[in-house]
Amino acid sequence: MTQLQSVWQQLLQTWGIEQAKAATTFSELVAAYSSPGRVYHTLEHVQDMLQWIEILRDEANRLAVVQLSTWFHDSIYDPREKDNEEQSAAYAQNMLSRLGLAPETIQTVAQMILCTKTHQAAKDDVDCQLLLDADLAILGAPIARYEAYARAIRQEYSWVTEASYRASRVQVLQTFLRRTRIYWTKTMFVAQEEQARDNMRRDIIALS
Repeated sequence: MTQLQSVWQQLLQTWGIEQAKAATTFSELVAAYSSPGRVYHTLEHVQDMLQWIEILRDEANRLAVVQLSTWFHDSIYDPREKDNEEQSAAYAQNMLSRLGLAPETIQTVAQMILCTKTHQAAKDDVDCQLLLDADLAILGAPIARYEAYARAIRQEYSWVTEASYRASRVQVLQTFLRRTRIYWTKTMFVAQEEQARDNMRRDIIALS
C-alpha cells in the first residue's frame, strides 16, 4: 500500500498537486476500492493494470492521463448495478475538479472510463486502447491466474444463482471471442491474444 501511495503521489505531481492533497485523495480511493463485495475489482487490479501500462508507455500519447484513468476506472463498483462506469466517471470528475485539474483533462479521463463499459475505442484513440488492453490483460494470464480471476468474479456475483451466472458468463465470454481481436495494441496482441482465447474457450466449456 505504501508503494501504491507513492505511485499515486508521483502521478499527481504531473499536475503540481501538493502531497497533502494527494494523500487525502489516495485515502478516499483506498476506501472506494475496499468497499464490501469486491474480490477482483480491488487496488490489486489497478496495480496490475498500471504495470501493463508501464510496459506500453512508449505507445501512449498522454501517459499520465491513461494512468489517472486507470486509478478511477473501477472506483465505483456494484455488480448489482448497470451504471458503474458512469458512476466511476462522475466520481473521477468530482475528485479531479476538487484537485483543480484542467476541465479538458477531467473530461478525457471521464470519457476513457466510459469506454470500459463496452471495451470499444476509436481507431485513433491510442490512449483509450491502452487502458482497455490493460483492463483485459487478465484474460490472457497463465491458466492458474485466469482461473483465480474467474473464481473471484463468481464471488462478486455470489447472489446470482449458479444457472443464471453460468449462462450470463458464457454470453460475456462469447462476446469477446467473437471480436476480430481482443487486444488493440500490437504488443498485447502478440503477448496475450492466443492465451486469452484459449482461456475463455476452456472457461466456456467448464461453465457449460
